[in-house]
Amino acid sequence: MAVLEVTGLEKNFGKTEVLRGISFTLEKGEVLSIIGSSGGGKTTLLRCLNFLETPTGGTISVNGAVVFDGAKAEKPTEKQMRENRLHFGLVFQGFNLFPQYNVLENITLAMDLLAKERAKEAGRPFDKAAAKAANEQKARALLEKVGLSEKLMNYPCELSGGQCQRVAIARALALEPDILCFDEPTSALDPELTGEVLKVIKGLKSGDTTMIIVTHEMEFAKNVSDKVIFMADGVIAEQGTPEEVFVRPQNPKTQNFLARSLEQI
Repeated sequence: MAVLEVTGLEKNFGKTEVLRGISFTLEKGEVLSIIGSSGGGKTTLLRCLNFLETPTGGTISVNGAVVFDGAKAEKPTEKQMRENRLHFGLVFQGFNLFPQYNVLENITLAMDLLAKERAKEAGRPFDKAAAKAANEQKARALLEKVGLSEKLMNYPCELSGGQCQRVAIARALALEPDILCFDEPTSALDPELTGEVLKVIKGLKSGDTTMIIVTHEMEFAKNVSDKVIFMADGVIAEQGTPEEVFVRPQNPKTQNFLARSLEQI
């Protein structure tokens, strides 16, 4: 059973069609890279998967359960949307850390809120101290995983861009999403900081983390991916293994894009 199945996904902004019939599947532990020129719909696709945007049509299923069905007349409630978002973790281009909180607090904030909500839903007392202790222990382990154990009490303004992005990755992992999504995670970084973030992402592949990565780092996508999708004009112009897409692309749009990308290296 696929961990993620997307079928005929559409997204319109007014009369503008941004996504037009996007379909793909992803198995547990696989890494999917999405490449393509700016304006092709890559970020909109991630935002729809994370329910930061509501798709216009199509279906999204996670672990065999439909979490979005565009054919249904009724829209998901806000509670349903929050539950759907828990299936996905999203690492943004610009980190989006809370500047008023230190690294540890940035990671534990969402965990604390979720633990309180879960206790309320179950009708049981919320043990704030126990939840805080457990979440801090988990956050410390995640910081060690991304190589930032010594920075847990620092604030975002005291970190480099690469360190901020690694904190953002730890924060996304904290809620144990089924699929971890990256929206051009190195685009806001200087070249010398890009490598440390890509190294962390590559390290996650050795576990069972399922990932979707929108990236302009072609060599990285070629080396880390199990599947690659090339998007253009709101559709999937080509998809396949890294060998098929990067070495033997069939679509002229893919060929032209890769030729331009190689010229810029």
